[in-house]
Amino acid sequence: MKITIWHNPRCSKSREAVSVVEADDCESEVVKYLDETLTMDTMKKMLSMLGFTSAREWMRTTEAVYKELDLKNVTDEDALIEAMIQNPKLIQRPVLIKGNKAIIGRPESAITDFLN
Repeated sequence: MKITIWHNPRCSKSREAVSVVEADDCESEVVKYLDETLTMDTMKKMLSMLGFTSAREWMRTTEAVYKELDLKNVTDEDALIEAMIQNPKLIQRPVLIKGNKAIIGRPESAITDFLN
């Protein structure tokens, strides 16, 4: 089954995930999500596939933009998702997708388990 990886080439964990998938000889597609135009529908579908009940679970809360936008005080889910669309650096990475399931690819053992 094909694996799709939402990848940020500047992130060591993301590069590691791509390497693990390639070493496993999986058919894969790498999506540089920072260069893509993300939509509300795509993000909501991904949240569901990840099994998250809140967009905040998928956010990098230590990013400067998280603090600048005062997202810790935002409770509206659509507003949180929109912040991630406008600032994709907020998205936890890497994301691995297989069928209708997705995971955040950390630690490496989680990737290996997901592939098997």
